[in-house]
Amino acid sequence: MTTFTATADTSGSPAPVLSYSPVVLSVPGRPVDLQVRVSAPGTGTGLPVILLSHGQGPSNNLSSLNGYAPLVNFWAAHGFVVIQPTHLTSRTLSHLVADAPGAPFFWRSRAEDMTHILDRLDEIEKAVPLLAGRIDHTKVAVAGHSFGGFTSSTLLGANLTDPDTGEEVNLLEPRIKAGVLLAAPGRGDVLDGPMADMLPVFSTIDFSTMATPALVVAGDEDDSRHSTDMGPDWHADPYTLGPSPKSLLTLFGAGHALGGIPGYDVAETTDENPERVAAVARLTWAYLRSELYPEDSTWQTARDALASGPDPLGRVESK
Repeated sequence: MTTFTATADTSGSPAPVLSYSPVVLSVPGRPVDLQVRVSAPGTGTGLPVILLSHGQGPSNNLSSLNGYAPLVNFWAAHGFVVIQPTHLTSRTLSHLVADAPGAPFFWRSRAEDMTHILDRLDEIEKAVPLLAGRIDHTKVAVAGHSFGGFTSSTLLGANLTDPDTGEEVNLLEPRIKAGVLLAAPGRGDVLDGPMADMLPVFSTIDFSTMATPALVVAGDEDDSRHSTDMGPDWHADPYTLGPSPKSLLTLFGAGHALGGIPGYDVAETTDENPERVAAVARLTWAYLRSELYPEDSTWQTARDALASGPDPLGRVESK
């Protein structure tokens, strides 16, 4: 039994979590330093990594290294090291980077942030007290919500076309072995809302090249009219149009915040549901655990539990 299995056993108690921020990385050419938060269980070695890409919601601080505590705390308490960058799109940086190349959405920079983190994982590990020597650098996953889901899809292999140059862009990060896309944007040929003009790169996404295993999480009431009139099914496109292996978790009654994953008790959540948030945390953790450790049956156990309840919170399908 690996230390990770012992630390994060489904029947065991969650470990205390240590969280350290900011770890500051100077990146040549980046208009401001890359800052990350690192959260990890207080015990265990051989710990796998989740890179978490934040969305672009209306709050000032949730779209940064300070967001997504309901997911981060669960994942870290159950055996993952979670690394959260503050992307250049964060409202916390808007006064500093408004005139920088790529502003205001920095779609390429967001993916590059994750590559910089992996390139300097040794440095990050040594900078965080009590973490040195405890990370398994071969077990890396990515997760992202909303715009962060778009970022994650590119790191998992989805192709893009740079709308400014016409260049085909592939940002696949081969060190990432699995991913979770949370309320991610879907295909671009149906964009007809204001986001189509604001973010033309969204219209170029090609999920047919996204070969890395991924779990797509979508709310059946997540109707993103600012992007498309296709309705909630649009957020399932990374599953529908992506090659296997993929899984789709559809959450019943969930809007874009999936019950409140951006933060505890946040005003931007229109579908607040702590039980749903707990289910998202548990199911995404189980999926990544089993993808990174193929002998582990946690994902199948979690799927069975979801389906067997008298009032299920959602359903899972796979291909």
